Amino acid sequence: MKISEFISDRLRRLLFQAVFVMAAVSFLSFTGTGRGVLILLLSFWAFTLICVQTYDFLKCRSHLSALESIMDKLDEKYLFAECIPKPQSLYERRLFALVKQSGRSMIQAVSDAHASSRDYREYVESFVHETKAPLTAARLISRQTGPETGRKLTEELSCIEAHVERALFYARLDSPEKDFLIRQIPAAQIVHHSIERYQSLLMQSGFRIETDNLEQTLYTDAKWAEFIFGQLLQNAVRYRSASPVIRILAKQSGARTVITVSDNGIGIPAHELPRVFDRGFTGSNGRSQGGSTGMGLYLCRRLSACMEAEIRISSKEGGGTQVTLTFPACGPRPA
Repeated sequence: MKISEFISDRLRRLLFQAVFVMAAVSFLSFTGTGRGVLILLLSFWAFTLICVQTYDFLKCRSHLSALESIMDKLDEKYLFAECIPKPQSLYERRLFALVKQSGRSMIQAVSDAHASSRDYREYVESFVHETKAPLTAARLISRQTGPETGRKLTEELSCIEAHVERALFYARLDSPEKDFLIRQIPAAQIVHHSIERYQSLLMQSGFRIETDNLEQTLYTDAKWAEFIFGQLLQNAVRYRSASPVIRILAKQSGARTVITVSDNGIGIPAHELPRVFDRGFTGSNGRSQGGSTGMGLYLCRRLSACMEAEIRISSKEGGGTQVTLTFPACGPRPA
């Protein structure tokens, strides 16, 4: 609190006191009180006023500083009313009681919202796991049909499975600690598992895959990392060129491991690059191709942040896209 703010807050009261004192001085002067006595009375009033207001200012500033310190130390700011000391005056106690009642109502609303969100997340996870069984069955049935029909059905099932998996990872974003295990894993293991998972889709799309230097080690969560690479492979398939190629290269950069995934697809317009990691952003390519949700790269960025990995993207329209993943030298620090 500044002195100017304090004076501005008390200005009406100070003006009222000044008017009252001037009226008293005028009355005493009219009744014949000497000038020296009046000056003495004015000096005493001014001195008393300055002392009282100075004490009041220091007390208010100290009290506000203590409250701000309590607020800064709180992780859950809405618990502020439960943590501050009880005020002294009757008016402040009544006001404090109303604020506390309001705060408790808000805490209850927040608790209800968290419970509802948790229930919804658990339902989504249950739904996803239950959906995987019929998807697997449908994939097995598709192998018994004709080659062309089987290929189309497999492609559509892969698309459904990808959407379901994105829903599962999105539901887990608010509580990553429940499904998060950092280990030392060879880069080749994660990359090859991701390629094997989408092997039929890549083969049907005519992709040539080139890898190099994958003997590097990553400190990451295998399942989350494979999901990220899977999203990058799916994007490469969706926005492929006539003779599609994917190149995956790993290298050591100081104590960190850098993996680059590049393709020769249709690329991304320069003005859309800053927004490709935004939730729900599909871009002109996504709208023209159809079926894009704008969630893949958003989830990649969020999951990378949880693993303290860095993800960057560069692209040239008509010249392909390059995504760079930089993994930490050791596992993320405990929360």
